[in-house]
Amino acid sequence: MTTYFQAEQRNHLNSSGLRNLRRAGRLPGIVFGKQAANRMIHIPTIQFQKWMKLGASGFIELRLDGQESVTVLLEDFQRDPVTRELLHVDFQQVQSGEIVRTKIPLKFKGTPIGTKQGAVVQIQCAFIEVEALPGHLPTSVEFDISGMEPGSSLQVKDAVFSPDVTVISDEKEILLSVVKP
Repeated sequence: MTTYFQAEQRNHLNSSGLRNLRRAGRLPGIVFGKQAANRMIHIPTIQFQKWMKLGASGFIELRLDGQESVTVLLEDFQRDPVTRELLHVDFQQVQSGEIVRTKIPLKFKGTPIGTKQGAVVQIQCAFIEVEALPGHLPTSVEFDISGMEPGSSLQVKDAVFSPDVTVISDEKEILLSVVKP
């Protein structure tokens, strides 16, 4: 699913200029890519926050100044350590014939059986890093954890991807575990 944001170019601003931009409801960001020059932009903060609450995955179509459209993936974002307000966002530009390295978010459904026996669910990692052509990238990886007993865990190797996707994360990396407190 593709999400659309109306973006506007911005000039280099000092810290007070960026603060004023944020007060006006705009989130500063940057778009970067291998074959493209970096672009400083700003997008609507509230729209971006709503997208984040819905899972923040998939391609984003940035409409720059109503003229140009750029396909991107969310690479990173920064928050204020005290207020947790969004400060800045980084987007990676996607070229249709170029392999992209990105982090695919994980979604866990169900409640493990082990929690009824007093166990606790611990999420060690919320994403898996992969490489693929943009058309082959999944928007998320979903795991059904309802059958997990105390002492069991999920690893990267338990995720199933199409043959067109190369997993970069270590296959022994633990994603989630059910442990006794």
